[in-house]
Amino acid sequence: MIDATTKPPRRLRCAIYTRKSSEEGLEQEFNSLHAQREACEAYIASQKSEGWVLVRDQYDDGGISGGTLERPALKRLLADIEDGLIDVVVVYKIDRLSRSLMDFSKLVEVFDRNGVTFVSVTQSFNTTTSMGRLTLNILLSFAQFEREVTAERIRDKVKASRMKGMWMGGNVPLGYDVRDRKLVINTEEAAKVGEIFTRFVEVGSATILARELRSEGTLNKKGKLIEKGYLYRLLNNRVYRGEAVHKGQAYPGEHAAIIDARLWEQVHDIMGESPRKRANNTRSQTPALLKGLIFTATGTAMTPSSTKKGTRRYRYYVSMDLLKNRETPDDGIPRRLPADTVEAAVVGEIRRVLRTPETTAQVTASLERDDMANIAQTDAIKALQGFSDLWAQLFPAEQTRIIQLLVRRVTVTAEGLVIDMRTDGIAGVMRDLMVPRRLEAAE
Repeated sequence: MIDATTKPPRRLRCAIYTRKSSEEGLEQEFNSLHAQREACEAYIASQKSEGWVLVRDQYDDGGISGGTLERPALKRLLADIEDGLIDVVVVYKIDRLSRSLMDFSKLVEVFDRNGVTFVSVTQSFNTTTSMGRLTLNILLSFAQFEREVTAERIRDKVKASRMKGMWMGGNVPLGYDVRDRKLVINTEEAAKVGEIFTRFVEVGSATILARELRSEGTLNKKGKLIEKGYLYRLLNNRVYRGEAVHKGQAYPGEHAAIIDARLWEQVHDIMGESPRKRANNTRSQTPALLKGLIFTATGTAMTPSSTKKGTRRYRYYVSMDLLKNRETPDDGIPRRLPADTVEAAVVGEIRRVLRTPETTAQVTASLERDDMANIAQTDAIKALQGFSDLWAQLFPAEQTRIIQLLVRRVTVTAEGLVIDMRTDGIAGVMRDLMVPRRLEAAE
């Protein structure tokens, strides 16, 4: 006889979470994730009399470490828990959920806050009891210990391999290829590396050399134009000395060197100088942008000049009246101006003019009239708007040439600068700037 007062067990919605650290074997028809799910489904079926039912959604993270909570399926699981859609989380082993004691404690807080029970089918746990939590913490401590020991073994192996000069993977340096897990010289690229080191000794400035390499279309190992940051990393890479480096310590490598000791020392003697000193040397090689273009309101030419205080050099434009000690009226017109400030103002005005609708219309019309119709209107507009990027990639001498073509005169008055531009030369300048860029993109 059935007791009508006996209530059926409460329906408990169960979600299975599975995880595998590596992607190896995931392509197989039956993999580790399937095996974990199968065991969990069997366990849930055995608890049917307790009201356990399996939810439809699957929460599987393949190829993701348990040392992080940044897992797509785990995030979906936690979101569903917060929405009140799950009562029990079932895993094959507790380390499938997390290998970090700190992370696991965060997960348990979410479970407790939402009244969710955590179950491992191969280890009998119930997180609603203090003893269950204690046992879990002990096992997780061992799981974390095992993970850290494994990481230490890997680090020790890498260090031992580096000490033997072995290549341990990573980004392959320009000048080398990898064959049979060893670095071998790529003759064409090695010649490029040697040329870069040699040219740095001649130029003495990474800024100037990077601009030259970019203008010449010199590419790195990934097929991108070489930038200043990449150039610094290349010049400091001891792989080119035939060495293997581990945590700052260099060891004789199995691979052949590309750069000899003398050239390496020459480069690093220059790089050992104060960055400010090298920057001053770079600036001293930069021609004055406004030479022959800048005058006072009285018509007197202003000429480039510089002074040096300690290791720093300051550039100016100085009136010839001041240099020749001529008497000048007290009209408020400055006779001495910082070169960087004046040049920045002129370049800023050029940028402003190039972005105006009138200039855009003028340039596109000129391209249509001339033999440059193959340059799309969108490319012309993009070049005008991106003038700052184009400008930064030019040689100092090329920047000076552009200024001479675009600026007719700069007049210094008591109120500020009056910049008279050659608007008729803008189209020609933009054509010159765009053609090399299009060729570069085509290559």
